[in-house]
Amino acid sequence: MILTPLVNPEAMEVYSLADIMDAVKGASAHKVNKALKRKGRVWQAESFDHVLRSSENLDAKIIYVLENPVRRGLVGERAEYPWIWKKQFVNAFAPTLKS
Repeated sequence: MILTPLVNPEAMEVYSLADIMDAVKGASAHKVNKALKRKGRVWQAESFDHVLRSSENLDAKIIYVLENPVRRGLVGERAEYPWIWKKQFVNAFAPTLKS
């Protein structure tokens, strides 16, 4: 997942990555458990995250995320993966996205 954190209007600061991941993991774990009719942990406690502090590697990180289903062997091409981002990405910090 690649995201840009929003500002918490109450605290007047950017939401922390930990807060964002807690919310994502909590909501998705609830839905996964409901769909599987079970209870229990879905996510491991640790996340492997990385904050990009500049746009220098954004395109490379986007390609990495988009290629995950291919590397995992789920599909031959990323366009075949039904949950892949279909919208054309435009990096505001770079002229084009290189494939």
